[in-house]
Amino acid sequence: MLNQNSDIKAVPTNIVTGFLGAGKTTAIIHLLQHKPKNERWAILVNEFGEIGIDGSLMQGQYTEEQGVFIREVPGGCMCCAAGLPMQIALNMLLAKSKPDRLLIEPTGLGHPKEVLEILSNEHYQDVLTIQKIITLIDARQLKDERYTSNDTFNQQIAIADIVVGNKQDLYADDDKQYLHDYLMDHFESNKQLEFTEQGQLDPSLLTGNSKAEAGHTHHHHSNQSILASEQPLPATGYLKAENQGEGFSSVGWRFDKQHQFNRSKLYLYLSGLEVERMKAVFVTNEGVFGYNLAANSLKELALAEIGESRIEIIAKSINEEWEAEIMACRLIS
Repeated sequence: MLNQNSDIKAVPTNIVTGFLGAGKTTAIIHLLQHKPKNERWAILVNEFGEIGIDGSLMQGQYTEEQGVFIREVPGGCMCCAAGLPMQIALNMLLAKSKPDRLLIEPTGLGHPKEVLEILSNEHYQDVLTIQKIITLIDARQLKDERYTSNDTFNQQIAIADIVVGNKQDLYADDDKQYLHDYLMDHFESNKQLEFTEQGQLDPSLLTGNSKAEAGHTHHHHSNQSILASEQPLPATGYLKAENQGEGFSSVGWRFDKQHQFNRSKLYLYLSGLEVERMKAVFVTNEGVFGYNLAANSLKELALAEIGESRIEIIAKSINEEWEAEIMACRLIS
């Protein structure tokens, strides 16, 4: 635990949650663009897969010299195993960054009530001040029973102080009203509802104490002792890792720099994937790029230097041909 004599006190802390593809990482990157230059912000990112992509996407745009400190907790819901993975990562992040604000992004398949429970326990009572909990939602998903019948999807809405209907530029005419009615029918009527696109959150939404109450739901993810994100790469220069939970499967790969990729082939391949979610960072023949696929829409972003290429795919089931197809996008040496 943090040293009781620590000078870290009452750090304003926000949970930014939402289901797969809601736009959490994009929203946090947008908020970082509006970070006061004299402030230090810490970002704790949790990912369902074991490879860890979000940290690389953020670190490819922001550095510690700019006052942005990022730490990942890959491998499933970070509140599992008595919250130890989360607490260890959080303690290290706070000690290093001594932040003016902490943003926490749980996995889209995670349990925000348990995350809140950890943040609210006695070890952090004087260290953190829980401010507004923001849940991003793509209102189009409300017409799909796979989402509305998912307990985690609804728990993320239930815990929110503010619900943000993201990607409004893609909505049908009735999607906004559908989200409003869904909140009124299933949740407390006093939730604040906002709409935006491309994760463009107003930074003022972060301010103000949360009214959410911590809770506990029993669940389990089986995690190996050393996650794939932390293992040394074998002589082949790449490794593969899989994870399962909440009715979804993930598969990911890490590649060292001896594996470089053809940008054109890669973009064409990734844009054709039919999966729930894909994120990646790749070293290509034209530079370093990040990729983000949700709702069959692929975004590509130029990044600064990274140490290795990584990709994570989340789907209902894993296609064994994906590895060979990704390998086919490499440059021929």
